[in-house]
Amino acid sequence: MSNEILNLEPKAIWKHFYSLTQIPRPSKKEERIIEFMKKFGEDLGLETIVDKVGNVIIKKPATSGMEGKKVVVLQGHLDMVPQKNSDKDHDFETDPIETMIEDGWVTANGTTLGSDNGMGVAAAMAVLEATDLVHPAIEALFTIDEETGMTGAFGLEPGILAGDILINMDSEDEGELYVGCAGGEDCEAQFTYNEESVPAGYTAFEIKVTGLKGGHSGMDIPLGRGNSNKVLNRFLWHAQREHGLKVATVTGGSLRNAIPRESFAIVVVPSDKVEDVKVCFEKYSVTAKAELSVTEPNMSLELIATDMPAKVMADADQSRILNAVYACPHGVIRMSDGVGVPETSTNMAIYNIGSGKAEVMNLMRSSVDSAKKDLAQRMTALFELAGAAVTLKGEYPGWKPNMDSPILKTMSDVYNKNYGKIPEVKVIHAGLECGILGDGYPNWDMISFGPTIRFPHSPDEKVNIETVGKFWNFLVATLEAIPEK
Repeated sequence: MSNEILNLEPKAIWKHFYSLTQIPRPSKKEERIIEFMKKFGEDLGLETIVDKVGNVIIKKPATSGMEGKKVVVLQGHLDMVPQKNSDKDHDFETDPIETMIEDGWVTANGTTLGSDNGMGVAAAMAVLEATDLVHPAIEALFTIDEETGMTGAFGLEPGILAGDILINMDSEDEGELYVGCAGGEDCEAQFTYNEESVPAGYTAFEIKVTGLKGGHSGMDIPLGRGNSNKVLNRFLWHAQREHGLKVATVTGGSLRNAIPRESFAIVVVPSDKVEDVKVCFEKYSVTAKAELSVTEPNMSLELIATDMPAKVMADADQSRILNAVYACPHGVIRMSDGVGVPETSTNMAIYNIGSGKAEVMNLMRSSVDSAKKDLAQRMTALFELAGAAVTLKGEYPGWKPNMDSPILKTMSDVYNKNYGKIPEVKVIHAGLECGILGDGYPNWDMISFGPTIRFPHSPDEKVNIETVGKFWNFLVATLEAIPEK
């Protein structure tokens, strides 16, 4: 199953992508992939550096006749988002990714695929290994921890690279060139609450919200997909008021940059209201499914009898926390004027309750710094009103577009020459490392591109096979066309 992708074209990329799928590399757990990349560079006889934070840099001299061209930095990130379906037995710290070929796409068996950003890394590896390409001096920069903090990009030292052009290969639509991205910031709300023993005469249930698509919290946020945390909390909020439901635990979402797909709660209800709660739950299920019938056709809501928990939340604390989560915004806050992409958004990513503590984690994005700050203040006001301690952290800058970029013109001309059309030029509502890297290297002329990838950060992630070939050919032709220094 997994090694079938070795037969795909161009083999120069797919063989390296396959090797990446065999090495566990979730964010914050990149030790093995760092060592693998270090050995890869050294085995090629190329100058290889592992910097103080773990970024791997491999330098390859220019081919004959290209010595006077501008130096190109090929950049991708080594880590991947570890998301799986709840019924999938997979340990991202030890198990390889099981790849499959389906209808012209490569996907994974119940987990994220890692094409974000394994495709960009594999392409850079193919350039470094190739002996038949024409290219200027190459500095391949493989950063760590892009998905959970961009600490690799933040930690890159100025002066360690000599490049003139940065080509980031972390975009996900073939035929498009990206020249800007949104910045982001995390909002973490921490509650404490009083617990009490379950009163006599109550019955326990588990509530499951599953089957949602999830996806990338930036690129997929305008698609109107459901948020399992919001779907779950809406019922909890209603049932506590109408039927005296009490919450013991909530577990929802797992990653700040993924739209939550699955959420679970253990609750108790008065035994004499069990039938009323069941009817209420069925009515709510019908309503929620109808509202999301187009974007979430496979959403499932279940109410299942379970063992009695030891403790539940005190009523007053439960009310203030459920109120805050209900009021917490999720989704697109504002669209960009005249551009047709989100300007500002927030993803209510993580929602946990248990053992006297509750947490709600949101990832906010905006291409306008003042709007991002305003949203952060709005979130702070909301959760502080509910008695939470609010922490804003992990802020990273956006990447301001330069429509006069020389590499943009070069790549637009190359694409038009090879494919007979001008590529679309876009700004992405997601976090690319270009904004951070450009702070340390303000001389860089930067651009981002890649093959077509769908549903990153979810188990539905897939990469289009045909576009991988176009991506590779475009990269090769671009390197040949790099201008003089």
